[in-house]
Amino acid sequence: METLDAESLAREFRARVDALPSPKVPLVRPIRREFSKMISSAQPEHVLELAERLIDLDLRIWAYEVVHYHRPTLRTLDAATIESLGQGLADWASVDVFGGYLAGPAWVNRQIGDHDVHRWAGSPDRWWRRTALVATVGLNVKARGGYGDAPRTLAVCDFLADDRDDMVVKALSWALRTLAPHDPPAVQHFLTTNHHRLAARVIRETRNKLTTGTKNPRKKPG
Repeated sequence: METLDAESLAREFRARVDALPSPKVPLVRPIRREFSKMISSAQPEHVLELAERLIDLDLRIWAYEVVHYHRPTLRTLDAATIESLGQGLADWASVDVFGGYLAGPAWVNRQIGDHDVHRWAGSPDRWWRRTALVATVGLNVKARGGYGDAPRTLAVCDFLADDRDDMVVKALSWALRTLAPHDPPAVQHFLTTNHHRLAARVIRETRNKLTTGTKNPRKKPG
């Protein structure tokens, strides 16, 4: 595909989703895969235009997947482009796909810098603060290109250790738990050093991960 009519494709995607019995992920994902195949030879600038049109049509999660699975486009992402695609983030599901599929891989590949993620961590917007933490997950998940990066992960965690916004607290726990298999001593040291700053949930879930391998181990019957 040499040219791409982003507006028409976005409207077609929207119509296909609207025709489903529900917009649940397992039902929509085959459509996204079909569209990804359709645009596989498109230029990155056209794929980004399609993503923007999908966002305009309230298909934000699928816009992020379209970009993620078009590798040439994913490799072009810089901080300005990522922040443009993130304008209007306002729910945890979109943030987690955005951080995991776009921001995280771009950070792993050094397309964005630590200072960009730290800027998000200092944002007054809870969703950008959550994005900063979700981006660290990409540093520590092999499927996202990560290899285990305690210094960069813990720098963001330290930045947000005092935050008590529920969306941020949950993401902080997630970030630490994802790092835990790579570097248990570093995570334990972080918990010990920052015990007085961290929310109880973060401490409980991360300790559980370190000691049992899960955040909420089931109690034995009896």
